[in-house]
Amino acid sequence: MTTLLRAPRQCASWYWDLDEIVPPGIESALKVASDAVTVLKQFDLLTPVSLEYNWYVLHSGFTGVRSSLYGFTSLDDPALPKKLLASRPSGFPKAQISEVSVVGSGTWFDGAGEARVEPQVVDLSVTTGPFGPSVTVSVHHDIWSWFDFSGRPHPEVHSRNAPRLADALRALESALGIEAETGEATYFGSAVGYSVSTPDADDDGMGPNLTRKL
Repeated sequence: MTTLLRAPRQCASWYWDLDEIVPPGIESALKVASDAVTVLKQFDLLTPVSLEYNWYVLHSGFTGVRSSLYGFTSLDDPALPKKLLASRPSGFPKAQISEVSVVGSGTWFDGAGEARVEPQVVDLSVTTGPFGPSVTVSVHHDIWSWFDFSGRPHPEVHSRNAPRLADALRALESALGIEAETGEATYFGSAVGYSVSTPDADDDGMGPNLTRKL
């Protein structure tokens, strides 16, 4: 059961463009995804449950079709690329996979230090385009921020979670071989270094109330 509010857009994101390091294709993308999951699992941030992937047709664009795969044994399974491609939508016989998202659960810690498991604590996606894969990690919860979504400071939650995310991002940089770039800002926040941005507080020490857009 979910216990956290989740923003409809990311509070922060980071990406790694591997087009000059890793060859294109679904096999390469899954290998990169496997390497990233190995790192995130070390920090209890992502245990995979399913894969979700979008289909596109070259020169035509996205098909609007999104597929899901459950019950796979490993992202390193040599049969996995064929299994994904075998689910190609029949209405688009030339469609290819544009991006694979690894969906799973992760652990976060509440203000009392109790560990809790939550779906999609961290989101991970890898593109499969013709120029080589890119990796994106994004977060959609307020546990990484100094303020919760209602604007109240929650330093105990922040101190128990934000450093773990920062350490995981640094470990991903080492595993992928390049530094992370920060993604675009949204209404719910942005990435600053390895952290989620902290907005200015008002005279009462409160941050902005973001709940009206949740």
